[in-house]
Amino acid sequence: MRIAANAIADRAKRQARERALPPIDVVLAPPPEVDDRRAVLYGLVRGLPADQRRVILLRFSAEKSIREVAEELGRSEGAVKQLQFRALETLRARMGDFHG
Repeated sequence: MRIAANAIADRAKRQARERALPPIDVVLAPPPEVDDRRAVLYGLVRGLPADQRRVILLRFSAEKSIREVAEELGRSEGAVKQLQFRALETLRARMGDFHG
């Protein structure tokens, strides 16, 4: 019973942190002076799965460390590294498709 109670409490904390993040569309709206390649990148990030997108936004837009992102999302550092790796691989492949 204690394990279930802890899991429920952890989930509630994670959901509260996720609600505190700015809306994705606001963060991923490219500024007007952005070149075409960056505009494409903004669109590709918008298309990532939610967990990967959050990691990319926190790591590169908010310039947070792996540790800070892990704490904010309630994940292990290893999980954050894996999400970042998958997101970057997806973005590289999709950018290659766009330019190749």
